[in-house]
Amino acid sequence: MPEYEAGPLSGVPEGEAREFVLGGREIVLCNVEGEIYALQGMCSHEDLPLDGGEVDGTTLVCNWHGATYDVCTGRATGLPATEPLQTFETRVDDGRVFVTIPG
Repeated sequence: MPEYEAGPLSGVPEGEAREFVLGGREIVLCNVEGEIYALQGMCSHEDLPLDGGEVDGTTLVCNWHGATYDVCTGRATGLPATEPLQTFETRVDDGRVFVTIPG
């Protein structure tokens, strides 16, 4: 599966979901205590962007309707979302973030 460079680790601050378009897909990256997680970039509830959503611990909160997700697994943890988010593998190498996106 192809791997894409998202940019520097400094571009993914703790506490906020940041959107990137990689491999033609919108994803959000979340930094949880230095671990980077990648999820589909659109809320499963209303297909609205998760960019800028708050990350509190391992919980991502959608800015639009307050749906919550587990950043580590993509599992929907709070209404109105009931469907999980797709997750993607990440790695950090020499201060750069890479994400594997299926073709």
